[in-house]
Amino acid sequence: MTNRQIVVAELPKGELTPENFKLTETAMPTPGEGEVLLRVILMSIDAANRSWMQGATYRAAVKAGDAMPTYAICEVTESNSTKIAVGDIVSAEATWSDYVTAPAHKVTKLPKVPQLSNLMSVFGIAGKTAYHGLISVGQPQPGETVLVSAAAGSVGGYVGQIAKSLGCRVVGIAGGQEKCDWVMEQFGFDACIDYRADGLFKALRTACPEGVDVYFDNVGGEILETALNLMNERGRVVCCGAISQYQSTSPTGPRNLPGAIVVKRLRMEGFIVMDFAHNDAKAIRAMQGMMERGQLKVTEDIVEGLENAPSALIGLLNGDNKGKRMVRVSADPS
Repeated sequence: MTNRQIVVAELPKGELTPENFKLTETAMPTPGEGEVLLRVILMSIDAANRSWMQGATYRAAVKAGDAMPTYAICEVTESNSTKIAVGDIVSAEATWSDYVTAPAHKVTKLPKVPQLSNLMSVFGIAGKTAYHGLISVGQPQPGETVLVSAAAGSVGGYVGQIAKSLGCRVVGIAGGQEKCDWVMEQFGFDACIDYRADGLFKALRTACPEGVDVYFDNVGGEILETALNLMNERGRVVCCGAISQYQSTSPTGPRNLPGAIVVKRLRMEGFIVMDFAHNDAKAIRAMQGMMERGQLKVTEDIVEGLENAPSALIGLLNGDNKGKRMVRVSADPS
């Protein structure tokens, strides 16, 4: 029996293309002492996958020949550990593969939920990133204006809905009027601005007549620069990602730094979801409550088949997803 996996055939020099990846077959991995063999069910597709190819970040750089790393939900099919049993559903650092091995102490047992994919979206990295970034870093107050970029993406939609549940005015930024309309209809944003249209600053100023108190940034670049010009004094900028820069051969940054931060006394802070892992249970309880009260809608964008992972990532970087994107590699055992 062989194991399929997708490796990085060549590091991209510009925009990511299908030729940067190769589907290969290798021998089935065998778990060692204290390890488990995992059948990959769902793989997370994130803009960060692209940034890992640019060099070391909060993790080691991905190099040519490497199997593409990912966060995954898996079923344990073999176990050499007394703490993890065959049949357990776990989350783990994995690769774009059918099967992977992992040290048992580095996988996390997952609770049973009616829909397994929710553990990847609202109760997974996407939902927890939105909650921790907004609540712990952004610290919004009722009545404040919260601006969210990539509002139709895996994180942005949850950020806006959580902010609305707290009594904030919420304005999104998305690509294309159809997406903007969807964000307002699906998530209840007060307004959503198409960044591809002319006059972004004027449109945002109209949508945010009292300025912006919290900006949740998923894109960086020119949109971040524009948002900084709209911030109120003592505003908070939550730096979650910079998807507009990941494909660029000449990344651009805000030209109004540090001036805008000094003059407006802004706080600009980056974070990674793992920074707040000690509050994960609190985040999940809070979002469960919002769902029960009808304040939080879950959207998922599931692509079928391991072989389609490269196109799923390329599409996400081009903004064609709505909600949390993931790839289903194998069937949910339930």
